[in-house]
Amino acid sequence: MTPQDITTHLTARFGNACQVKPSHTWQVETPELRLLVLLSADQTWLRLLIPIAPMAEAQPFLADILTANFDQTIHYAAHENLLWGVFQHNLASLEIAEFSSALDQLIALKQTGLEPFFNTLIEARVRQLIQAAKLQGQSLESTLQTINRFYAEGIMGDMQDSEYGERALAAWQGQLERLWPEVN
Repeated sequence: MTPQDITTHLTARFGNACQVKPSHTWQVETPELRLLVLLSADQTWLRLLIPIAPMAEAQPFLADILTANFDQTIHYAAHENLLWGVFQHNLASLEIAEFSSALDQLIALKQTGLEPFFNTLIEARVRQLIQAAKLQGQSLESTLQTINRFYAEGIMGDMQDSEYGERALAAWQGQLERLWPEVN
């Protein structure tokens, strides 16, 4: 792949939203996303970057984010208090189809944001709560009342202060009802 191939592909895909900058860098800005495409100083490596969320919002999910890094070709990185989606590849061996696929994956990552990590965290906590409640002989109804009380008293942990906090109680309740029969 060459810098001209990058320009051609980005322009075909994003039109006027693609800006070619000096030193072989590209920036795509639309209302939905901001994408940076950078070449290394020696122009042998390509890096695609897309901001996902502020690090303060990502903090509760860092363990799962690092786990996701191990299994994906698109990785997460932290820079300037932001969580970024990153794809890096040797430019000479990069094929157009692989470049296009990386763009698709990064855009999908941006669209889903932190939602998958939020869901995983909530499910793990709900399973722990169900185990504890069942060990104490509580019913589903009394456990729901306990969760409501914990939220009212502000003792539900670090989720309360994030943008996800408002949805957390409803998520807890839905997950609790769904998982109750599965957990012993």
